[in-house]
Amino acid sequence: MRKGEVAEVAANVFMARGTDVNWVLVRDGEDVTLIDGGWPGDVAAVEASVRAIGRRPEDVRAVLLTHAHLDHMGALNHFHERYGAPVYTHATEVGHARRERLEQATPVDVLKQFVRPGGAGWILRILRAGALTHPSIPHARPFPTEGALDLPGNPVPVPCAGHTSGHVAYLLPDQGVVASGDALVTGHPLSRTTGPQLIPAFFTHFLEESRESLDAFAKLDAGVLAPGHGEPWRGSMPDAVEAARASA
Repeated sequence: MRKGEVAEVAANVFMARGTDVNWVLVRDGEDVTLIDGGWPGDVAAVEASVRAIGRRPEDVRAVLLTHAHLDHMGALNHFHERYGAPVYTHATEVGHARRERLEQATPVDVLKQFVRPGGAGWILRILRAGALTHPSIPHARPFPTEGALDLPGNPVPVPCAGHTSGHVAYLLPDQGVVASGDALVTGHPLSRTTGPQLIPAFFTHFLEESRESLDAFAKLDAGVLAPGHGEPWRGSMPDAVEAARASA
């Protein structure tokens, strides 16, 4: 996928590409659930992706956050302040979204990647997209109920801590899709491989826990992986986990 592209990965489930990062849209009639929101510089692209699936930004009923890293929270304040969309995430991640604590790579960590293949271009792109900004989401809320959420797609939160302490993926049971955020990806500009894998380790706050959390994906009945980074992937979730463990 190229930046700005929107692909339908299952019926009424779409993955959109921003600045080396993805978000997911779930369409149900006139309503939309948005999962993640790109970099701060991707706000216009997020709005355009909603229009590309035949809906308006004001049709977004809620935004679900996988984790509160800069490249996933960029459009969330915009959708809340302009269109009134609530933002939900795992209760453990709420404090991170509100910046009561910070669990992400430091600028020094990022600059060290300059010498890696593809590192220089990636750094320049994310700087233009807002990598030096410091947003928070003070209105972030924990999920209002346990289990499936009463939102388009009936998304089911799947806790998979490790990348951050409250990282959560979302299973869309009717369509057999998992929006996995950064707990299980299929590529990254700093990775030399493609296919199911863990994101480069310096991005992850609790590395061993992130490896253990792959077990949560192996239990899911789904055939499409819609990751936070990389291409959509089709196959069983146990196979995706096996591939990720083999590449670690």
